[in-house]
Amino acid sequence: MSLETKIVEDIKDAMRSKEKERLEALRAVKSALILAKTEKDAGEMTEEGEVKILQKLVKQRTESAKIYREQGRDDLADKEEKEVSFIKVYLPEQMSAEEVEKVISKLAADNNITQQSDFGKLMGLAMKELTGKTDGKMISAAAKKVLE
Repeated sequence: MSLETKIVEDIKDAMRSKEKERLEALRAVKSALILAKTEKDAGEMTEEGEVKILQKLVKQRTESAKIYREQGRDDLADKEEKEVSFIKVYLPEQMSAEEVEKVISKLAADNNITQQSDFGKLMGLAMKELTGKTDGKMISAAAKKVLE
C-alpha cells in the first residue's frame, strides 16, 4: 500500500472518529504529496521522495512550535507539536547518533576519506545512505566528528 493510499484511509478513519487535529495534519500531508506529484517535471513519486516531504513537514512544524513558544503562544505551539506526532507515524524509525556515526565512519573508511577537506564528499555519500533515517544536522555533526 502506498503512503498516499494509507494517508487517505487514515483521513477517512479520522473523519469517522471525529479527530479534528489528526484530520488537519493528515490533510496537510496529503496536500503536500499531491502538490509534489503535480509539480512540473516531478515524474513518479518514490518512497524516498515521500519520506523527504514528510521530513520537511515535520521540520517546518517543529520550527514553528519553537517560534510560538518563544513568543509565548503555547496554544499554537501545542497544535504544531501534535501535528508533528501525527506525521511522524509515517516516517521510518530514526537512527541514534551512535548508529549514524558508525555508518559515517564506515563510509569514510571505505572511500579513504580522512581529511577535513573531504567533508563535502563524505556528506554527499552520507546523505545518499542515510536519507530518511535521520536528519541532516545529525549527519553533519557525525561527519565532523569522524574527520577530526
